[in-house]
Amino acid sequence: DNAMEGGAQQSSLWEPPEHDGSPGEWDGGEGPPEVKRSQPLFIHGSSRQPPQEEPRASSLPSIPNPFPELCSPSNSPILSSPALGQGTPREGTSHVVKVFGEDGACRSLEASAGTTARQLCETLVRRTRALHDHSWALVELHQHLALERCLEDHESVVEVQSSWAPGADSRFVFRKNFAKYELFKSNASLFPEVMVSSCLEANKSMAHSELIQNFLNSGSCPEVQGFLHLREAGRKVWKRFHFSLRRSGLYYSTKGTSKDPRHLQYFADLTESNIYYVTQGKKLYGTPTEFGFCIKPHKVRSGVKGLKLLCSEDEQSRSCWMAAFRLFKYGMQLYRNYQQAQARLSQPPWIGPTPLRSVSDNALVAMDFSGCTGRVIENPSEVLTAALEEAQAWRKKTTHRYSLPAACHSSPLSAGETGLSAQRGSLPRSGGPPKPDTPLATAIHCTQPWFHGRISREDTQQLIGRQGLVDGVFLVRESQRNPKGFVLSLCHLQRIKHYLILPSEEEGRLYFTMDDGQTRFADLIQLVEFHQINRGILPCKLRHYCTCVAL
Repeated sequence: DNAMEGGAQQSSLWEPPEHDGSPGEWDGGEGPPEVKRSQPLFIHGSSRQPPQEEPRASSLPSIPNPFPELCSPSNSPILSSPALGQGTPREGTSHVVKVFGEDGACRSLEASAGTTARQLCETLVRRTRALHDHSWALVELHQHLALERCLEDHESVVEVQSSWAPGADSRFVFRKNFAKYELFKSNASLFPEVMVSSCLEANKSMAHSELIQNFLNSGSCPEVQGFLHLREAGRKVWKRFHFSLRRSGLYYSTKGTSKDPRHLQYFADLTESNIYYVTQGKKLYGTPTEFGFCIKPHKVRSGVKGLKLLCSEDEQSRSCWMAAFRLFKYGMQLYRNYQQAQARLSQPPWIGPTPLRSVSDNALVAMDFSGCTGRVIENPSEVLTAALEEAQAWRKKTTHRYSLPAACHSSPLSAGETGLSAQRGSLPRSGGPPKPDTPLATAIHCTQPWFHGRISREDTQQLIGRQGLVDGVFLVRESQRNPKGFVLSLCHLQRIKHYLILPSEEEGRLYFTMDDGQTRFADLIQLVEFHQINRGILPCKLRHYCTCVAL
């Protein structure tokens, strides 16, 4: 009775099952009851008095439960998994997700339990009025551990946030990541042949597309191998081992490069872990090189204990390890994310059927007003020639064009204002609009999203590194050594190179050049647009510009 009364607070009191009068059941005194193992057996006294009716739950006094959290397994800190923090997010409930920009500004969003990282990025793109493409990403950042990783498009934002330890210095950052789907493009340098076992066994080079198919095919057994520096648990000593990454997990050999099962030690599981970049490895962990990464199991919520710290020799090998880890863990889901991102780019920005052109657009025609009266230009080639001439005339149409550039007082990168001003079509707020006597050629580039003003060389390399070491990622900044010059910073083969842009004047006309005047440009916009189409003296074309938006 005490046991039944104690359970009344969680559910209604247990009541005897109703009898439908079927044969074999006891009707009060016509024989012993049939014992069923699935039902309790009631024992009554010899007087054969009918059992007293159990009191209803409504008749009991309402006693407050002093431990309500123990009655809710989903929110119970005892019954829930310790790796899930506050418990598994409930479907249909809304959660508050805080997202930070690169300038430190924060925006709070309301998201359901099933909101993915891609859906949240699309919401932020609309609210910040940024240019929509698949390079925007949500980055999970643990500042106290110097760890960061880019969330996959299908990952649940609320579920990732619920895995953080309470009070930990963890956050989401909204920024560009051009290297997110670079592994599905024709990039032979991402997977060196010496690190892929399938290429070594075949003793021949393998096409990049064929290699990716081997990774995605669950029936194949590709393997990534190479030397890595491993930090011993509980010590600050780093040792060099030969590692092998397979579908079953990550292993290292205790005897040289031997792959004998007796010498292979199991190191990490792929399904129950995430891989992170280490941003300050030498400062916090004493890594031998700057190319560190970390495998963080889901059960590790905070602290260094339990982290599996590794370090590679160069950026190429680190990118190979991390790309292979993602392919082994997510498989075809990762490729589907890439296909969906490509499909979104091909779709029009509006929703619904393609809108029809308005009457005013249909009525627009090309006109020539060079003579006394205007005439309609019907020849398509002549229309194109007239448009090019008008564009060239617009560039030269200014009275203050032929003086040397003055210093552009733009904001530093930490303020994050260049991207915002470029998106909204205004000059940086710290510099304000150009003075009346400021030449247009020396100030027009301040409105461009690729111009970052007074940013140091070190900050430039960190910004490009955060947004992806992909060929063609660039930005333009002011030169620190030459007060009248500018610098084009470009990423090529996972290395960042800097090219000095100097202004010069000849016959009263100002131009900018990077090759001692052999190729001249009227302004920096023309210089960037030219190298987006032609390589020129650069090792590759300008493909992606680094930009920062303010939330």
